[in-house]
Amino acid sequence: MIRHLVLFKLHDGVERDDPRVVAGVKAFEELEALIPELECWECAWNISDRPIAYDYAINSAVADADALQRYLQHPAHQAAAEQWREFATWVIADYEF
Repeated sequence: MIRHLVLFKLHDGVERDDPRVVAGVKAFEELEALIPELECWECAWNISDRPIAYDYAINSAVADADALQRYLQHPAHQAAAEQWREFATWVIADYEF
């Protein structure tokens, strides 16, 4: 199994209730039902107020490297990620477990 973690940081001045952010969250929430490779899918807002904390997180799992590539190349994933490029940056970690 491969765990795929993504942490998002909203750009300065962008708030959670920004319509672009609301649409981006909805797009991510819908991926679980659209992408069969996803064996685990969690996405949520950070609840920590620490200055180093990121704003939004995705925690997911897929069977193997091929499944990860299919997920990453899936049109629904590509469209959701494109939305987030407008208002956030992110870091990623993929590891086997």
